[in-house]
Amino acid sequence: MMSIDKPRYLTKSRFKLALDCPTKLFYTRKQEYENQSESDPFLEALAEGGFQVEELSRMYYPDGIAIIGDDWNYDLLARKTADLLQQEKAVIFEAAFLYEGLFIRVDILEKRDNNIKLIEVKAKSVRESEHNGFIGSRGNLNGGWSAYLYDVAFQQYVIHKAYPYWKITPYLNLVNKDAVATVDGLNQCFKVTKSSDLRTGIVKKEGITLEDLGSSLLSNILIQKEIELIFKDNPAIEGMSFEETIWYFKKHYSNDIKINTPIGHHCKGCEFYLEHPTQERKSGFHECWSSQLKLSNKEISKPKVYDIWNFRGAKAIIENGKFFIDELVEEDINPKAEVDKISNSERQWNQVKKVQLKDNTPHIEIVGLRNEMKSWVYPLNFVDFETSMVALPFTSGRSPYEQTAFQFSHHIVYEDGRVEHSTEYLNAEVGVFPNFDFVRALKTALESNSGSIFRYHNHENTVLNQIYSQLDKSNEADKEDLKGFIEQISHATNGSPHSWRGERDMIDLYRVVKEFYYDPQTQGSISIKAVLPAVLNSSSFLKMKYAKPISEINMTSKNFNDEHVFLKLENELVISPYKTLPPLFDNWRDEELEDLVSEMGMIADGGAALTAYSKLQFENMTIIERQEISLGLLKYCELDTLAMVMIYEYFKEITKEI
Repeated sequence: MMSIDKPRYLTKSRFKLALDCPTKLFYTRKQEYENQSESDPFLEALAEGGFQVEELSRMYYPDGIAIIGDDWNYDLLARKTADLLQQEKAVIFEAAFLYEGLFIRVDILEKRDNNIKLIEVKAKSVRESEHNGFIGSRGNLNGGWSAYLYDVAFQQYVIHKAYPYWKITPYLNLVNKDAVATVDGLNQCFKVTKSSDLRTGIVKKEGITLEDLGSSLLSNILIQKEIELIFKDNPAIEGMSFEETIWYFKKHYSNDIKINTPIGHHCKGCEFYLEHPTQERKSGFHECWSSQLKLSNKEISKPKVYDIWNFRGAKAIIENGKFFIDELVEEDINPKAEVDKISNSERQWNQVKKVQLKDNTPHIEIVGLRNEMKSWVYPLNFVDFETSMVALPFTSGRSPYEQTAFQFSHHIVYEDGRVEHSTEYLNAEVGVFPNFDFVRALKTALESNSGSIFRYHNHENTVLNQIYSQLDKSNEADKEDLKGFIEQISHATNGSPHSWRGERDMIDLYRVVKEFYYDPQTQGSISIKAVLPAVLNSSSFLKMKYAKPISEINMTSKNFNDEHVFLKLENELVISPYKTLPPLFDNWRDEELEDLVSEMGMIADGGAALTAYSKLQFENMTIIERQEISLGLLKYCELDTLAMVMIYEYFKEITKEI
């Protein structure tokens, strides 16, 4: 059975979904079409941050009245709003408007007679000092802001239809990256919890007042010109005016009629994709492709042109009628060779060839990889950082979305093959800015030897650059010493006022993989979570080694017991070690679980890690819960550096001189 509204109203969230792809209107809110985005931990963390900002913004309107409860009774919500609007002056949170099947709720609506401020709150940031509007030099909306601006335009349209004599002024209420928090613990004044009755899921700190919040971190940005441009030219949609677009979507949604959007590059990442659809659990993606291409679900599941790694030509090729990798010819990719390396275009063509030939063997540039590895100096150091960038800072003196480095893991591999989980750092102490102690601990760890240092991709280098800038502005007594250390193990990023490239500049293992190794099992991805299972499944050495308990391997661990086994098999394939990380609070009693404040289940990805750090900032968390979450973070981060070690060990195995 499908769950639908009676009647079916076009809400602003459904309008935004239709702007992305009109066909999605047919799939949304139906139980049989599972929405995959609802279980994405990164999206969940972003949503939680947005709700915190929304609750903070309301604090600046102490006379505001929130319309809460009865979230699906649109008619009742609109009537409650209309009653409040009888007043000459009013501030309403979640004001509801219903007009001929169009329904919206406004984050903050400020009424002064017939003058209305329409304020949409977003956790997205802007530098107020540099802001010059969201219209580009060519007269179009800036791409990254288009969805937010269309959201407000839809709201303004509905309000205007309901109250045509009002003068409406639209704003985006945004996080100001120029601002600086003047109080500690601001983030924890707005606790995210599943037990809240509010739509935002936020429980405000008891007794909190406006004075407790310190200086404002938010800015109201006028967007009147942008909304007028949408009403006039509808720059994001061709062939229809903005008003026509609204009523087109409304008609089809109200009558539950599917809009058959031509399939194309925009289908990539569709949230209504299900790998193995059934009658009970359907895949909207497969239905679209099946109806237009007349193919079976099995054929539709073949690798697509847009699955090719970093392939910018995908959109044009798809527009010319080639959808699947097995349809491509060499001229579509035009690979350019590099000596003893895999160029970007060669990597793309390798991916195509191996799909077409059903070849599951890896492609390795042995000579180039061997030469690369000869330059590495033992002992080898593998590091991984866990960081957080939140809208509402944890400590005073910090700006919104300023980098907070709270954890690292450090493995050492010696020339004789011994693997040591050498050092780790985790600072989740409430109200403490950890970055400078983080670098001090990292300095102590990496200065214990003079070997090569490895990271995976750009994150660690970027973080060190940001901490360098923080040190530059600080009064830390040892800041020059710490900056010198950062200069030794990193290089300056673009835009940095300083320039350096260290003698021990971290080697990017991601780059090594990209230049010398391609395995079809990764399906084009170079993410460590894709590469790790591929190398494990390819290596008999790694399978044999890591299928044994730690006590039988020439290695140490700081967080896993001696009997822990990192590798498990299912249908003769290695299960990614990330998927076998133990859940938090395993074997806890029911009465212990009832007292938890974190509501965490597992830490097996970056989204969960940054959420865990935020939870650890709660002052009222018990010591035992804090210890359990901290151990989960330590295990996850240790696995990140061990994964790098495993990839290195595979490369060492395949490059041996025979």
